Amino acid sequence: MMAPRDIIARAWVITKNEQQIRRWGYASALLETLLNVKLFSYQVWFFISYMQGDPIGFFQVEEMIFQSVPFWAFLTFIIFLIILVIVELLFPHMAKGAIIGLAAKAQKKEEVKGGLVLAIYNFFPIFAIHEFFILSRIPATITVISLLLRYGGAMAPLGIAIVSTLFLASNILKFFLIFAEEAVVIRKHGIGDALKASFKLVISYLAHIVFLLLLFFVIVLRIAANALMIFLIPGIILGIGFALTFVLSHALSYAIGGLIGLVLIIFASYLFAYLEVFGQTVWTLTYMELCKLKELDIIDVD
Repeated sequence: MMAPRDIIARAWVITKNEQQIRRWGYASALLETLLNVKLFSYQVWFFISYMQGDPIGFFQVEEMIFQSVPFWAFLTFIIFLIILVIVELLFPHMAKGAIIGLAAKAQKKEEVKGGLVLAIYNFFPIFAIHEFFILSRIPATITVISLLLRYGGAMAPLGIAIVSTLFLASNILKFFLIFAEEAVVIRKHGIGDALKASFKLVISYLAHIVFLLLLFFVIVLRIAANALMIFLIPGIILGIGFALTFVLSHALSYAIGGLIGLVLIIFASYLFAYLEVFGQTVWTLTYMELCKLKELDIIDVD
């Protein structure tokens, strides 16, 4: 079996050399960044209004747009927004299947193609696995807490405590089921079998996986720092837009700020794509190497 350092080195080589995989990673990272920036910007606005004692409603932005533009423009915006959000929510699940499958092909020295087939064929099981851990994701947890603060009333503190507990529990469980997606894509397991296979692998080789996780964390820590851009981008957009209002009209100022923000999102997504592909390839290669080992609960009697 390859040593953890060799796995990480090989994963980085695949990430750098396989443009086909990076394309899927970039598309996924761009859509996820767009969604997270929208969610975070809205939650910042809600937090500020909440601290001022007048929290905004859930559809406050849409109400403001409805009052400011013609109906046809508002309807076009809403339809576009709904379609964009649906794509942002669903496409990363497809991309995950493509990245895993193409990385496995690259490791086996096969031709790196067929990403669309891998994406579509593995979409539903990967989607189900991801949604099983929906509260392990920070944006989803923040959104639920925000809803509780808006509409939870006296039950909001209890609800927040429950959500926070589920967040921790989901992340712990997610660690033990970390290879479920690889089992679906590479071994063609069903959802239940994939979850069981992942749990068994992690339990069997826990020390190896923890060491790999720590090594991987140290290596990508510098790259992961770029993720802070997702928090900086909304501030940059609003700051530039506000500053320009002193010399330009409000509409033009915020349009320029939004354009600059879009450029920053594209740049940030390029960095996130490398991190996404690299991280996923590390676990794909680890899964492939662990599958070569003998299962610890199997005893040969011959």
